[in-house]
Amino acid sequence: MTTRRTFLAKCGSAAAGLAISDKILAAPMPSKPRQDGSEGGSKALEIRYALKLGMVGEGDSLTEKFALVKDIGFDGVEIDSPAPYSGKEALAASKATGLPVHGVVDSIHWQERLSHPDEAVRAKGVAGLEGALRDAKDSGATSVLLVPGAVNKVERYDHCYERSQVEIRKVLPLADELGIDILIENVWNNFLLSPLEMRRYLDELGPRVGSYFDIGNIVKYGRPADWIRILGKRVKKLDVKGYHSKNGWCKIGEGSEEWPDVCAALREVGYKGWATAEVGGGKRARLEEILERMRKCFQA
Repeated sequence: MTTRRTFLAKCGSAAAGLAISDKILAAPMPSKPRQDGSEGGSKALEIRYALKLGMVGEGDSLTEKFALVKDIGFDGVEIDSPAPYSGKEALAASKATGLPVHGVVDSIHWQERLSHPDEAVRAKGVAGLEGALRDAKDSGATSVLLVPGAVNKVERYDHCYERSQVEIRKVLPLADELGIDILIENVWNNFLLSPLEMRRYLDELGPRVGSYFDIGNIVKYGRPADWIRILGKRVKKLDVKGYHSKNGWCKIGEGSEEWPDVCAALREVGYKGWATAEVGGGKRARLEEILERMRKCFQA
C-alpha cells in the first residue's frame, strides 16, 4: 500500500531528478580543444603574418625572395624606403609571386630625425617620409612605419614632441591624397613612454596617424596588454620579437610579453590585421622557425 507519506517522498525524488536533469541540459557544453591544444572558448585572432624583407637570407632577386617567403607560408612582406629597389619593382615581384607588400619602413627616420634641432635635417626627414609614402603607394602597401624622433642631450622631450608633430603635419595632405597611413612605432628612443601619452600624441595628429605597436619593445616600459587596451583601435599593425625583462633579447615566445593576456587584449579591442616579425633572419629553416613561433604566440 502506498501511503500519503511515501507518495510525497517519491514525488519529491522525481522532482529533484528532473531539476538535476534540467541543470545538466542548461549547462554550457565544454569547449572542444583546438588542434594547438588550447581551449576553444576564445575567438581565434585574425592575424596575417609577415616579415621584414631584409630578414630574407636567400634569393638573388626580389622575385626569388618574395617566392621563398610565400612558399614558407607568410601572408605578406614589409619593405624599406629608400632601398636598392623601388616601390614599383617591389610591386612587380608581388604580382609575380602573389605575395603582397603590406607596409613600408621609413629607413632614414633615425638619421634624419623629425625632432632634430637643425631645420635642414628635419627637412631631409620630411622628404624621406614623403618618399616612403610614394613607395608605399607604388608597391601596394597601406602604411609607412615611422620613428618620429628621439630624446637625448640635444633634443629635449618637449622639443621632440612639438617638432615631430609639426613635421608630420606637413606630410599629412600627401598621406591623405595617397590613402597611406603613417604609423608610429614604439621604440627605445626615450619618447612617448606612457600609453596615455601615446594615445594623446596620435589623436592630436588625426585618424591618418596610428600605432605600429611593437609588442616586444614595450616590455622595457610596461605591460604590452595594458598598452593595447589603452590604445585600442589606434593599433593598426603589430611588430613581433622576443624580449625578456631579465635576460634581454630572446626568441619569439620566450620573452616577458605575457602572450595569453596580449591575445586577450587584442580580442577585446577587435584587432584584425598584420603581425610582422622583426628579428634576425636567415635562410629557409630560420624563417620557418620564426613563422611557427609567431603562430604559437597568437594562439595563446
